[in-house]
Amino acid sequence: MARITLDNLAHSYLAKPTTEDDFALKELNHVWADGEAYALLGSSGCGKSTLLNIISGLVHPSQGRILFDDADVTHASTADRNIAQVFQFPVVYDTMTVRDNLAFPLKNRGASPEYIAKRVQEIGAMIGMEAELNNRARGLTADAKQKISLGRGMVREDVNALLFDEPLTVIDPHMKWELRTQLKSLHHEFGHTMIYVTHDQTEALTFADKVVVMYDGRVVQIGTPQELFERPAHTFVGYFIGSPGMNVLSATVDGTEALVHGAALKLARHFGKLDGKVEIGIRPEFISLTEGEGLPVKVRRVEDVGRHKIVRAEFFGNEINILAPEGQNISPDMNRITFDQDQVNVYVNDWRTEGKAA
Repeated sequence: MARITLDNLAHSYLAKPTTEDDFALKELNHVWADGEAYALLGSSGCGKSTLLNIISGLVHPSQGRILFDDADVTHASTADRNIAQVFQFPVVYDTMTVRDNLAFPLKNRGASPEYIAKRVQEIGAMIGMEAELNNRARGLTADAKQKISLGRGMVREDVNALLFDEPLTVIDPHMKWELRTQLKSLHHEFGHTMIYVTHDQTEALTFADKVVVMYDGRVVQIGTPQELFERPAHTFVGYFIGSPGMNVLSATVDGTEALVHGAALKLARHFGKLDGKVEIGIRPEFISLTEGEGLPVKVRRVEDVGRHKIVRAEFFGNEINILAPEGQNISPDMNRITFDQDQVNVYVNDWRTEGKAA
């Protein structure tokens, strides 16, 4: 296991980058704790796989350093970094049995036959392939081969870090849940430093202790699932986390009041007079649909998704989403909304501002 330090790290795939926009990975300075499970979360092209490949040694950064604990590994090979990496698409040896595929990393390290047999049996059970251990990998389904790849990544107990690059893409939904649970169990049992790349918020939030949200080559927030949900540091985090995501509305903010298209909204904190691109963000969970008080909306449709209802409404020409309890009867007279003041976030140029106690 290792503490991972990203020191002044940045990367461009261009030979001579001249502007910040030329960098696929913009400057990063972060320390990731030894033994924690991190998920790199973001949309395609945000830089998460580039960052993972820099940590693993497959890509050499344009600038900066990677440290494992206090050792500079920026120029070290993948083997010398002592990491295990599982890729998006399965990499297996078709001519070998499942057992030999799982045993391969241990044999390369000179582990004893007794330890190899015991560990391979444990991993075979973990990935649900005990019955196939003596079968050749050739002819297995794509999801079975990916389970072998996962197992081979997890078979060593002495690695500095386990890296996963969207490893469940080809796995069926039920098995995805089981394997995520197994990965979390493995982390709790052995305390490996784990980094898991995904664009799926459910995978990230159920797997990780800390989620690293990336946008346009930057880390915009690192936090627990609760922190990302309640206090998104950037409007992208609010939009990307949650279903539906956070409502973001242009506003004018002065002191403890926000004006949204001329309608006044009381804020729980004091923000002074804000300049730049000012917006407020409010989760659908913290908006209530009412009959008599609040700001006016036009309800366009109601979607019943079982546990709750999603109300799609128009708010001064903008779409706004509201979550209503499953049992709530939504009448035609319910054309007003109120906000939970404590759950309103204020953003300037896309970044959250804290404000002061009112």
